[in-house]
Amino acid sequence: MGKKIIFIIAIIVGVGAILAGLVITKLGQFSAMAEAGKNGGPPPSTVSVTTPRTDTWETRYKSVGSIEPVRGILIETESAGVVDSINFENGQEVKAGDLLVQLDIDVEKAQLRAAEATVQLTQTEFERATRLRQSGNVPQSDLDRAAADMERAQAEIQNLKALIDRKTIVAPFDGRVGIRQINLGQYVPTGSPIVSLEADEQVYVNFSLPQKTLSKINTGMKLDVTSDAYPEQTFVGQLTAISPVIDPSTRSVALQGTIDNPESLLRSGLFVNIELVSEQTEEVLLIPSTAILYAPYGNSVYVVESQQNEDGSGERLIVKQKFIRIGRSRGDFVSVLDGVTADERIVSSGAFKLRNGAAITINNDLEPQAQLAPAVDNS
Repeated sequence: MGKKIIFIIAIIVGVGAILAGLVITKLGQFSAMAEAGKNGGPPPSTVSVTTPRTDTWETRYKSVGSIEPVRGILIETESAGVVDSINFENGQEVKAGDLLVQLDIDVEKAQLRAAEATVQLTQTEFERATRLRQSGNVPQSDLDRAAADMERAQAEIQNLKALIDRKTIVAPFDGRVGIRQINLGQYVPTGSPIVSLEADEQVYVNFSLPQKTLSKINTGMKLDVTSDAYPEQTFVGQLTAISPVIDPSTRSVALQGTIDNPESLLRSGLFVNIELVSEQTEEVLLIPSTAILYAPYGNSVYVVESQQNEDGSGERLIVKQKFIRIGRSRGDFVSVLDGVTADERIVSSGAFKLRNGAAITINNDLEPQAQLAPAVDNS
């Protein structure tokens, strides 16, 4: 019986302790709410604050484009025939004049030997006709006919040699071959693709810009080219050609730059990002991109201001939302064209939890450091 009484008392004490804890918690919440109401709003939010910075930026025009070799062709057959030999490996470096593919020329070589014999015969007949004509034993027409027969035979040799040359496919310039599209012993008709050949010690980058930039660009301007294939590398080139024609459908001008490619990293067809760097510079006002609240109706930032407490006990910090007009971005920074000044303090992180007129406290200990050229650490 005594154990039951002790058990009941323990339960009552435990329930009482829980109720007491709830009461104390609620009293604390009510006290915080009363204090917040006394101060005119919710408790201050902790944010990081920064001041806009000024910098000098080069004028850059961004675009996307693709790589094209300065010299690149698809080698095709000029004459039909059977592939007799293939004298290269896929992806091999070749020199101008190197034999790539030999089609079967046995028939042409036999015809060439016969033509050479015919030339020797016609030369002999021409010489004989010349002597007889000098002695007056044959008419001039016989000499003319012998000369024509000799020229015809010589032309036949040239024709056969040209046919053999068309079936003997050599590299027209130094470069790298691709993947062959023929096989040994295959019959290939005229115009059949054999292999691509590209000289990629230099490459073109083709891109376009809006027509409004036409008066601000000229050949010789620097190009910074990047690709996701080489995310940590920037290739530098020059603008070498500006199309004289504006595309009537896009109202853009086609441009072409040239880039040295000694390591053959930039391959034909590679998609690249391009920045055309102008010699003109401009003063810009920069803020971290984390400070901007992006919205369809307009971008804005929160500016820090001081406000007198309603009870006259002192000042507190609040924020005011200001709409801004932004320009170009670089790294972690965005240039501001209008809306804030260099002497104003703005919220750089934590702006998403604020509202216009909200009270804040400042803590910059954990603020991320914005950089113009951030480097991502993948380790």
